[in-house]
Amino acid sequence: MHPILHGAHLLEDMINPDSRWEFPKRGLLQQPFPYFLLALVVLGARLLIASRQTATDMAGPADALPQDSGSAGLQLMLRRLSTTARLFHTTAHPDDEDGGMITYESRGKGDTVVLLTLNRGEGGQNKVGSNLFDVLGVLRTLELTGSDRYYGVEQRFTRVADFGFSKNADETFQKWNGHEPGLADIVRVIRTFRPDVVVSRFEGSDRDGHGNHQASGILSRQAFRAAADPKQFPEQINEGLLPWQAKKFYYDRVCPFGSSDCPPDNYTIKVPTGEKDSLLGMTYVQFAMEGLRHQLSQGAGDWSVDAGPHYAFYRLVDSVLPPTKDKDGHEQDFFDGIDTTLSGLADRLGTEEAKVPYLRPELVKLQKEVEDAKRLAASDAGKAAGPLLEGLHNTNALIARVGEEKTLAEIERRELLGNLKTKRDQFQQAANLALGLTLNVTVDAPTGANAEDAFVAVPGLVFGLTVRLRNSGNKALTIRDVGLDLPAGWKAAATSAKVQAVAPGQEAPAQFRVTVPENAAYTRPYWHRNDPERDGLNVVDDPRYATLPFPPPPVQAHVNYSADAFDGSIRGTGMASFKSAAGRETKRAIAVAPPFSISIDPISQVIPVGFHGPRIVKVSVKSSVSGEATANVHLAAPAGWQVDPPSQRVSFANFGESKICEFRVVPSTGREGRFPIKASLEYMGKTYSEGYTVVTRHDLDTFYYYQPAVQKVSVVDVKTLPNLKIGYIMGAGDDIPEVLRQVGLDVTLIPAEKLANEDLGRYGTIVLGIRAYDTQKDVIANNKKLLDFVSAGGTLLVQYEADTGTFNGGAFTPYPATLARGRVSVEEAPVEILAPENHIFHVPNEISERDFNGWVQERGLYFMDKWDDKFTPLLASHDPGESSLKGGLLVTKFGKGAYIYTGYAFFRQLPAGVPGAVRLYVNLLSAGH
Repeated sequence: MHPILHGAHLLEDMINPDSRWEFPKRGLLQQPFPYFLLALVVLGARLLIASRQTATDMAGPADALPQDSGSAGLQLMLRRLSTTARLFHTTAHPDDEDGGMITYESRGKGDTVVLLTLNRGEGGQNKVGSNLFDVLGVLRTLELTGSDRYYGVEQRFTRVADFGFSKNADETFQKWNGHEPGLADIVRVIRTFRPDVVVSRFEGSDRDGHGNHQASGILSRQAFRAAADPKQFPEQINEGLLPWQAKKFYYDRVCPFGSSDCPPDNYTIKVPTGEKDSLLGMTYVQFAMEGLRHQLSQGAGDWSVDAGPHYAFYRLVDSVLPPTKDKDGHEQDFFDGIDTTLSGLADRLGTEEAKVPYLRPELVKLQKEVEDAKRLAASDAGKAAGPLLEGLHNTNALIARVGEEKTLAEIERRELLGNLKTKRDQFQQAANLALGLTLNVTVDAPTGANAEDAFVAVPGLVFGLTVRLRNSGNKALTIRDVGLDLPAGWKAAATSAKVQAVAPGQEAPAQFRVTVPENAAYTRPYWHRNDPERDGLNVVDDPRYATLPFPPPPVQAHVNYSADAFDGSIRGTGMASFKSAAGRETKRAIAVAPPFSISIDPISQVIPVGFHGPRIVKVSVKSSVSGEATANVHLAAPAGWQVDPPSQRVSFANFGESKICEFRVVPSTGREGRFPIKASLEYMGKTYSEGYTVVTRHDLDTFYYYQPAVQKVSVVDVKTLPNLKIGYIMGAGDDIPEVLRQVGLDVTLIPAEKLANEDLGRYGTIVLGIRAYDTQKDVIANNKKLLDFVSAGGTLLVQYEADTGTFNGGAFTPYPATLARGRVSVEEAPVEILAPENHIFHVPNEISERDFNGWVQERGLYFMDKWDDKFTPLLASHDPGESSLKGGLLVTKFGKGAYIYTGYAFFRQLPAGVPGAVRLYVNLLSAGH
């Protein structure tokens, strides 16, 4: 089943596989099932939907979805106002979430839903580019929050990292320093959010597949009880959080894709995710799919689902309530046994309700105001504003009264206040929708040499900002206050006359001059890993933002108004508006950046031992200073290395201008090892030594990934064959060609679309990049040409493929071989050389088992499991406790040439400068020559 429909990664495995899964799979089935038939069912479902979005027409992030605007948005908000239900859904990675279920609960029923995703998917494979590790984590965070807009949920994360595929929870917990870090963060979110129900995507057994999945299920169930125990993580209690016991805990009991029924003993809840919602214009699972398709790095861009019946099935596994199941062992709803009405907030106090006799009458009054708003909105959205503003007024008064209440126990008072504040915010949002109000907060006329980078605020900058309140409704507003909400130390001064009122169909502008302090914090992730290639835990740099996707944008604005004799407010985020290079109007939240971004290209380099010539190191510097600026750029190399010149003076004329400074570096390469080259810039008495990358896409928000300006140099004892010409056809994207050039090989990139007309006879070896058959249709179309190249005497090196169905069905190998999902996830797993006499282990480099030391993240993935006798397996490896896998490196002679398939993870090892991997890869390229 599709992840959005009820499982993580299964449709992706069938049609566009991801690297996380191993059979037997957890998600889809509890009993054996003909998976090839499922693939046909899924493929058929993809073809049934009438209209698809593509990567170029998905909704962007700046404006509200149409379903969240106008009358539809008001109706959806009124659903939320009618219930106090809180649901907490836990998963392991982005795209694991049961989007259909949470969309049904959030948008269909109005529940307040928080989605907690343990990690950010930074250890996965990127299907749309070569970015890996932590910058991929930033991208996938943006993709997931883009999906969340459709699901209608809030997003949280823990500090644990996706370190790559693992096969069991034990390995995962070893990488995560045990249970405590992840458990503590889940407990923190539960104590903060105070959910009624916890719904885990995974059950915590080997049926979950990925070890991260198993760990997610284990930690979620532990957190259900641990959050209520004040002895667990007492530091959170000391911070002011209070213990919280959710009422029920469920985990996912997946049944076959497309099923309308499930064995009755397997589930407690049957959620109708295939039900159509008139406000969304489609079924809940289809709407969720619209969100999931923003996760392009997961390969979700063209996923779709039919409009037929779909269900999500969950089992109740822990509860603190009296029995809630019917005679058949089923429930109608996650919240059976829990009063989620507004007046039910009084019932939750039990005997304590007598201490606040005013509470129930006030709650009943609020419920009546919601019902009045529903009745009026059915005919005219604007008429609902009156009862909504009155409800907002009464909720604020009740919050003030409960806030001063001394008779209630603190935990009960805190819960009551939390629910009331949620209702306050919902009343306010609904009132603004009924009134037809929108607030735009934009930088005045941003300028820059590169529009894609406009606009960043640097410390010390003064810029103009305009706040525009648009009144599209039919009621006149009195403006009580317009102001900016800024971080400490920022200053704002109004530069326009105060607006008194805004009539229907008009807008009210207000201008400000904003001064950014010299010590303003940069817009950057609040977490980092010191060694992204190996660390399993993130370091949280700013605990204020722990568990949030990102720190909030620094510039916010508010307008306080009066309408119908009641007060209200509307808020907005400061944005920069510009046109992209493609001419698309784009908005981006105002961000703070350093005056200069400095980076080294490339960020890693491999140099052969004994190399005595110079290497050119390019230092890129980008200015965010408004106007002219002059700075000094320095390059520092290890002792004994020569740098010429040691520094350069560089001048900029405009904001956004970039310059490249070239340094001539003569390394000392007498021994194998790792060495850093560091760049820095001095400007007005300050030193800058980091660069940032703008991580964005037109359908996503924008954030910034920072890296130190350091080039990691690996000096490797590697020999190459002279005069070997290599053609490299890129697949999903990797950085191997640059490493090959660095060690002295002649590498030409061959665009896949030009393969048909390329003279392959010019090359000795052709390399297919990772997932080339998955991602490049021209490689499939020209496979015979590639095999003819081998037959004529060339060497073809095919790197891992993930779409086993396409690869096996295409018969792309010269002799029969079956691609499978076998993998070795432990990078330290022993490797046995099966054919030590084979020339691949001797020419031009001698290879031994020592060459498999120091690998990063994993040994390999997508090994062959069957092959013709004409293939020779060269290596064997296996994860602890498993049988040996021999299909990770196969070679055969075909005609006059050599054909090689490898699933070993060279795409990670070579950019990381792993010496043994570099040597072995060079030998593979040299095979047959």
